[in-house]
Amino acid sequence: MAETAETTEKLFYEDSHMSAFTAHVVSCEWDEKKESYAVVLDRTAFFPEGGGQYADSGKINGIEVIDVKEKNDVVFHYMKQSIEPGTEVKGEIDFEERFSKMQQHTGEHIVSGLVHRHFGYDNVGFHLGKELVTMDFNGMLDAEDLRKVELEANQAVAENIEIVVTYPTKEELAEMDYRSKKEIAGQVRIVTVPGYDVCACCAPHVAKTGEIGLIKLVDAVKYKGGMRVTMVCGFRALQDYQKKEDSVREISRLLSAKPDEVADAVRRLQAESLSWKDKVMRMQNRYMEQKLAEIPEGAENCILFEEEMDKNAGRKFVDSGMRKCSGICALFLGNEEKGYQYTLGSQSINLKEFMKEFHSVFPGKGGGKPEMVQGTVQPGDQLSEEAIRLYLCKK
Repeated sequence: MAETAETTEKLFYEDSHMSAFTAHVVSCEWDEKKESYAVVLDRTAFFPEGGGQYADSGKINGIEVIDVKEKNDVVFHYMKQSIEPGTEVKGEIDFEERFSKMQQHTGEHIVSGLVHRHFGYDNVGFHLGKELVTMDFNGMLDAEDLRKVELEANQAVAENIEIVVTYPTKEELAEMDYRSKKEIAGQVRIVTVPGYDVCACCAPHVAKTGEIGLIKLVDAVKYKGGMRVTMVCGFRALQDYQKKEDSVREISRLLSAKPDEVADAVRRLQAESLSWKDKVMRMQNRYMEQKLAEIPEGAENCILFEEEMDKNAGRKFVDSGMRKCSGICALFLGNEEKGYQYTLGSQSINLKEFMKEFHSVFPGKGGGKPEMVQGTVQPGDQLSEEAIRLYLCKK
């Protein structure tokens, strides 16, 4: 079986910048679960999924590699076409993607090393996605802490430090102070950013920190008693900046404000919006009070249809209106095309029971107490304001 053939020579450890290579096919077997061929080469530059990093993509003899996994030191390349064992092949990885991942992963080492050094927190969760990197730390970080870490991380980039990879013996490892998210069996690979981080890691990294480019922490939220920090590095950071710059420029244009003043302009707009909402609310309340006053004493039913109305004002109308009606006071918000949201109130009818009958004619759902229910009515061929009025007035 392929699993017991021999170990795969991992070229990505010899040269993380290798983008093309030649190799021989050791085995090629159909994998039912993956619905593809599992191709084993005697050597490969394709990094398999591992260490929080997704697998490299690319082609082997022009055939797309859709996934790469490692099992028992053997690397499997999953492809939709088979290749005869013994064939000499040329592998080409998507180096633009690989380089981006190396930028992100090496940046993560520096940030995690700084957080550990300054605050004593461990990185207990790491995910390198196609757009963002997330790091989970088992302690709290405030805005000032994050600014400090970000500044020092970019200082490490500016210093253009050479990344050092070593394979210490068990005795040497026992004497080392290094970060590791889990127990590692077999030979441990240590990646060191001198002065910033020492960590056990199986993934490829850039040769020098200057290759990382900008390190930008773009978000931080509380997560499982600690913090989840989101980061982008290098060209991803540039793309993130360009997108945000475009957004700020457009907001600046819409608000007729300078780019560095858009936050103040938005706050003013929010204040104006709240002021107008308050005015609209007062007008709606006065309107509903007027409608309430128009209900004659001893009325049997009061049924009101409105396109839009504040729900609280509507509920207040029904709550007061049901006390002036011997039957049902009802408010329907919406229209026949989109359906309605309703509030029904009555002092004489069990509306929970009535609602079941109502929805057998007008499909929808609702709930509440016997004296007041709320719900929705779905749009349909039979739905009309007239039909609803006729049905309610029969009760």
